[in-house]
Amino acid sequence: MEWWIYVLVVLAGVIAGFINTLAGSGSLLTLPILIFAGLPANIANGTNRIGILLQSIVAVGGYKQKKAFEWRDGIWLTIPAAIGAFVGAFVAVDVDEQILNKIIGGLLVFMFFLLILNPQKWLKEHSNEYSGKISLLKIIIFLGIGFYGGFIQAGVGFFILAGLVLGSGMDLIRANAVKVLVTLVFTVIALSVFIYNNQVNYLLGIIMGVGNMIGAWLATRFAVQKGAKFVHKILLACVLAFAVKLLFF
Repeated sequence: MEWWIYVLVVLAGVIAGFINTLAGSGSLLTLPILIFAGLPANIANGTNRIGILLQSIVAVGGYKQKKAFEWRDGIWLTIPAAIGAFVGAFVAVDVDEQILNKIIGGLLVFMFFLLILNPQKWLKEHSNEYSGKISLLKIIIFLGIGFYGGFIQAGVGFFILAGLVLGSGMDLIRANAVKVLVTLVFTVIALSVFIYNNQVNYLLGIIMGVGNMIGAWLATRFAVQKGAKFVHKILLACVLAFAVKLLFF
């Protein structure tokens, strides 16, 4: 493999780690890069989880260091997400990619309008609405989110944020921190399934993961320093860009 491909993989990891930590859908960049590097789609899907895992560890540590969240804010949500991810990863090999892309693209268009039409929900710097109580509806939502995350990963961050901000009343900075905690837990489950099925390229996964960690480290500092308005703008740009990519390209 040419040396510049490894450089490309690291750079893609940096960008994806930054995007994933602030918004979501960085995997829509890394998955094509891994396939371009010569991996079959199913191996790329599994290999991508190494970078997600490493970036999530860095992001959780960074947000915790900045005191952006408490463990109790999201630890119970990781349980249904992990169960969903376990099931989703097992059925990932049978995905109809074209149909799935259209569905995700449509959901992202819907989320784009939610971001525009109800900005006050996303822009509050601190929220008193979040109680931390677990309801049946939250369990079902995060089972579904975990299933999707285990299945394909790309775009799952957007849906976690929507569930936490709109469904639970969190402010955007805390929701981003809890998002990476939930992602960390269900990625451990999903990656284990892919490893069991020999669908991971460790060399490319670790190389990309180095980039993911750098991007995640930068993103946690930007998020806390710049605040909810900055993260909201990143969200709008990412949601629109990835929706257009999935629907029309």
